[in-house]
Amino acid sequence: MNITKFGHCCLLIEEGGLRILTDPGNYNATPDVEHIDVILITHEHQDHLHIDSLRAILVKNPEVRIISHKSVGKILDEAGIAYRLIADGEEIIVKGIGIESCGSEHACIHHDLPTVQNTGFYINKTLFYPGDSFHNPEKDIAILALPVAGPWMKLSEAIEYAKLIKPKVVFPVHDGMLRQGLELAPTRKIPKLLLEPLGITFIDMQEGSMQDFKLNSL
Repeated sequence: MNITKFGHCCLLIEEGGLRILTDPGNYNATPDVEHIDVILITHEHQDHLHIDSLRAILVKNPEVRIISHKSVGKILDEAGIAYRLIADGEEIIVKGIGIESCGSEHACIHHDLPTVQNTGFYINKTLFYPGDSFHNPEKDIAILALPVAGPWMKLSEAIEYAKLIKPKVVFPVHDGMLRQGLELAPTRKIPKLLLEPLGITFIDMQEGSMQDFKLNSL
């Protein structure tokens, strides 16, 4: 199994003549790839599903099969993009390679935010990519694509998750936010979204900046 990481959670997985692309999002450059057989989309957040990036990929891969669940399907329907629906626990065979859906919920970011649907993908009984979750598929996993950063997790949780899954090898994913433009960082957007309606000012201090906090003026 060959795996190319384009960034964040966008992977090219090559196995037995099958070429799979995962989660073309806005935290990585749109991959310039051809001859893709399948695109797997774990959930609807833009760092995993960026419609403009997806359209650009479809130009060079018009016959590609997109596989995802109902929530992503609604967005693809609105965009006029065809897809194949997969249910939790269902396995689809493409070119003799099994692709199984495992899990159905995104990890909790905050209890005041709605939970979205998320599916992990178990590929050829070898690689497990959980999307934004720490779902345990209770399967024999040789390779784990391990989320290492995000507003829904701590690094200690990632380590404990890898210990639970017991793969032979892990590699990091969901790390694009560590080096992206600050305007995209969820650690800035989400606190502002949730705290300011409560009258708590969020000051977006950026690296190298200095802020004079005069509490009587806030």
